[in-house]
Amino acid sequence: MTDDRLKIPISMLSPAVDPSQLGFDDTSELEPLNEIIGQERAVEALEFGLQVKGPGFNLYVSGPVGTGKGTLVRHMVKRMAQGAPAPADWCYVNNFQDASRPVCLSFPAGQGCAFKREMAAFIEGLRRDIPLAFESKKYLDAKAKIIEDTESKKKALFQDLTKLSLTRGFGFEETPVGFGLAPLKDGHPMTDEQMEALTEQEQQEMTERRKTLEGEIREFRVRIHGLEKEAEHQLRLLDHQLVANLLEGCYETMRRAYLDLPAIAGYLERVHHDIIHHYKDFLPHEGPALHIPGLEPRRPDMTRYLVNLIVEHDPTAGAPVIDESHPTYTNLIGKIERKAQMGVIYTDFTEIRAGAVLLANGGYLIVNAMDVLRQPFSWDALKRVIKTGAVKIEDPAEFYGFSTAGLRPEPIPVSVKVIMVGPPMLYHLLQAYEEDFAKLFKVKADFDTEVVRSERQDRQYARFIAKLCREEGLPHFGVDAVAEVIRQGFRFADRHDRLSLRFSLISDLIREAGYWAKKDAHAFVTRADVEAAVAHKRHRSNLAEQWIQDEIREGTLMVDLDKEVVGQVNGLSVHQLGDYAFGRPTRITARTSVGTKGVIDIQREAELAGNIHSKGVMTLAGYLTGKFAGVHPFALSASLTFEQTYSEVEGDSAAVGELAAILSSLADLPIRQWLAVTGSVNQLGEVQPIGGVNEKIEGFFESCVRRGLTGKQGVIIPARNTKHLALRRDVVEAVESGQFTIYGVNRIEEAIELLTGVPAGERGLDGEYAPDTVYGRAAQRLAELAQAIAEWSEGETKPDGHIIAEL
Repeated sequence: MTDDRLKIPISMLSPAVDPSQLGFDDTSELEPLNEIIGQERAVEALEFGLQVKGPGFNLYVSGPVGTGKGTLVRHMVKRMAQGAPAPADWCYVNNFQDASRPVCLSFPAGQGCAFKREMAAFIEGLRRDIPLAFESKKYLDAKAKIIEDTESKKKALFQDLTKLSLTRGFGFEETPVGFGLAPLKDGHPMTDEQMEALTEQEQQEMTERRKTLEGEIREFRVRIHGLEKEAEHQLRLLDHQLVANLLEGCYETMRRAYLDLPAIAGYLERVHHDIIHHYKDFLPHEGPALHIPGLEPRRPDMTRYLVNLIVEHDPTAGAPVIDESHPTYTNLIGKIERKAQMGVIYTDFTEIRAGAVLLANGGYLIVNAMDVLRQPFSWDALKRVIKTGAVKIEDPAEFYGFSTAGLRPEPIPVSVKVIMVGPPMLYHLLQAYEEDFAKLFKVKADFDTEVVRSERQDRQYARFIAKLCREEGLPHFGVDAVAEVIRQGFRFADRHDRLSLRFSLISDLIREAGYWAKKDAHAFVTRADVEAAVAHKRHRSNLAEQWIQDEIREGTLMVDLDKEVVGQVNGLSVHQLGDYAFGRPTRITARTSVGTKGVIDIQREAELAGNIHSKGVMTLAGYLTGKFAGVHPFALSASLTFEQTYSEVEGDSAAVGELAAILSSLADLPIRQWLAVTGSVNQLGEVQPIGGVNEKIEGFFESCVRRGLTGKQGVIIPARNTKHLALRRDVVEAVESGQFTIYGVNRIEEAIELLTGVPAGERGLDGEYAPDTVYGRAAQRLAELAQAIAEWSEGETKPDGHIIAEL
């Protein structure tokens, strides 16, 4: 097989976009894109999840960052919400039976605010009218008459008791401690001498008369108290009748306005009853009050009649859409605030505040999954809302074990569609470890990262550019610049036939190209501007890459590019630093010797190898065993290592290079150092595709450029990675000029032949490899190692019996 047959055609190295096929001169001619590109699966799932009714049909929107999932979700939700009816307004009012348990009331959209204004005007009117009514002449006259009648009756009773006392020889008088009786003689109180002069019979008769009169006095007191109670009752009835008459007009007007809302009518009835029985709260406080100059007298507190409107909707605005960016417990559920007065902390129903769930009631709530799970109690609270269909606003302090005496607001029923946006991995973890998740989020909308390229997708890319240019005031793109953006879309997707759907990257590229076009005073963005944007972004991020490449050029990092060495090959690795990935060549060496330890991975022994890398080494060991252990024992000890690598190595993309290094050492055949190789291998010798192929090729190309291109240098990659090639223009141009070569291989034998220049070899009819092939030389060496092991085993002494005898 010649090397030319394995060369990848230049046309396959990077996708080409013909500007003449796009059908326009610049994006100003295009209609801006008003749809999402290439997410038909996700759109179908979103439409189903947003429209279906039933418990648990909430959505989990899954996909990598930058795929436009958040933008699409908001667009679709807002469009659907516009056609939905506006939900109810909600408010909290005082519970007159138990102030610690406020009552919630529901109103049709827009009526909550009106009710709040009406209640405020109603109470304010009473605060003005009730004091005036109690100062009116008619009321004062009626009150005076009741008092006067009572006093007349009390006076008549006093006179009757006085006359009765006189007829029985006693004087009746009122003393500071009550009513007293004094015996009389000739109309005057008796002296002590006169009292002593009375006979025993006269004293006994006087005592009997006194006892009778004391009983009359007690009866008098009862009658007096009854008259006072009766007067109080009449005054209370007078006050109640006055307040009722005052309330009749305005209260009846409000009551009739809400007859079709029984809960509101019931609340108004309780307000009416409370005002009738607590009308004195509307009157000025009696008694002397401390007057502070400059301060108005404090008005009576009417807080209990206020309306705390916590959720209000415009009846013409459709269903609410709440995008909660900081879903703490209080931001989601709501909170009860506290006030301080005179050093005392207190609260009441007017301090209840709604959270995002209540604001989204009857509509849609959008939250980020990671943000919800990071906040204490938020996930449990959200689950409880979905499961119970109600929001119960509580004090979060109780969740930390602090018992607080506060409010227990009545729960508010909710019906909200929850859309949770998050990464795919989190969805799978929640499915596995959260038992309620599958019942609460039954719809998954999965966003893809790439789409199959077509003329329609090219056109949509162009329309997307037109939209962004119009929205952000960027200069429009010429057709050649659009073609270059599409080409970069291939690069982002790492495919020939796919375009990237990570529009955050595409948008940033468009914005940066627009910046460089403006800076160079271009009327339209050109291809050069797009290339400048790509180059400048790379330059801002590639400092670490430059350090490594400088060390390779200087020889600090030892990488040979122009020699042939036994047991040494140039492998390719990728470094990922945030949003920037770059490739670098790494020297892989192998040493083989007599032994039975098999392939020893120094990286793994030093605990610097990841699980996948260890699997790759064991796989190539399995390939060697299957290839050469059929005739004689596999007697080999081989050590493998990545030279000058001091961090963990992960991945199996070095397996082809590692296998080549072992075979080179066994066969004592040098490997061409001007070639680098990457690829995974299975136990059957098939070369498997790997990731980061573009970065790996460009990393080796950069090292070659710094040392000087010789025309022999190149990279060997799996042929199955050809469809992932989207190389930089300078690499493609070097291949076109014959200064660099890229090979694609399907089997390990093809890679070995390219690296050594010697045929790999096939088994003959006798089961042996030709001696002038790589496998033939390796098999011969393995046979020699096996013979050496056998000779050592036969030469060992076995003194067991003698030892036993001596013991």
